[in-house]
Amino acid sequence: MTKVVVWIAAACLSAAAPAAFGQGFAALSGADLFQRFCSACHGPEGRGNGPVASSLAVLVPDLTRLYQRHGDRFPAAEVREMIDGRSLVIAHGTRYMPVWGYEFWVEEGADVVAEEDARAMIDRLVDYLRSIQYTVNPADPVP
Repeated sequence: MTKVVVWIAAACLSAAAPAAFGQGFAALSGADLFQRFCSACHGPEGRGNGPVASSLAVLVPDLTRLYQRHGDRFPAAEVREMIDGRSLVIAHGTRYMPVWGYEFWVEEGADVVAEEDARAMIDRLVDYLRSIQYTVNPADPVP
């Protein structure tokens, strides 16, 4: 468990380094955000096989199969809430995934503009995740 905490702390600190030099993350694409913040656990292609995944006590999901696992519908609202993490209530246990909504908000300055930036970053991540689905119905509306 200590290894996991060290890995997550190192990932978060290395991800935050550019912000310390005046480079925020608000302008990054969804793909860039995913590679910087998500791929350590979910893998570079989103298949749940990142370098940290094997050290976690939970199975890291394959994010390329969300469409299939939700009855041929991309669950954009649920994905958005999971990434943001600020409104989720975990009844039992802990949340293994960082609360990215809070982390993005803090990194962007922790003010009203930062909140808008954090929401836009999460939206770009959701759009990116939709784009990497193994099977997507082109007629399915983009939420």
